Amino acid sequence: MNKEALTFEEALARLEVLVNRLEEGNLPLEESLELFAEGIKLTKQCGRHLDQAEKQITLLLEDDNSQAVIREEEL
Repeated sequence: MNKEALTFEEALARLEVLVNRLEEGNLPLEESLELFAEGIKLTKQCGRHLDQAEKQITLLLEDDNSQAVIREEEL
């Protein structure tokens, strides 16, 4: 499964599975390290998704504000 192709929701769900497995505490060290590394990658991917969403929201708000200014000037 290509981790970069995951949606935010898919990456978050996988991350939750990894955290649950790691919290159980009964994994061999090597497997724990592998899951931890995968979790770090998923965390970064989720962060990129959230950054992109924040940029989109900022653009929408900026567009909304400019539309409000235009409407006020028309009055």
